[in-house]
Amino acid sequence: MITVSVERNQSNDIVSFTMSGHADSGPHGHDLVCAGASAVSFGSINAIAALCGVELDIEMEDEGGFLRCSVPRGLESGIYEKVQLLLEGMIVALQSMAEEYSAYIEITK
Repeated sequence: MITVSVERNQSNDIVSFTMSGHADSGPHGHDLVCAGASAVSFGSINAIAALCGVELDIEMEDEGGFLRCSVPRGLESGIYEKVQLLLEGMIVALQSMAEEYSAYIEITK
């Protein structure tokens, strides 16, 4: 199962998220839940870099199954708000997947 853990600050802003595990909803290379979760998360990371000029602090394992991203501190407020909006959009997309495929992906806060 893929577990997505979202860490928020006291203002309810996303400061980091971690995705770990494998969906195992299909054979390796044909796992649609894994592919969807990867596309949503990496698409969001790439959107933040391309649209906001912000590189998130990223930790990954070479074999997959682990991704941790943290929002850097000290961003200008307008950029910070855009980063938050893109991350919230990512969470909404992942929650939609979790509602449909709850046996394979869960979101914790």
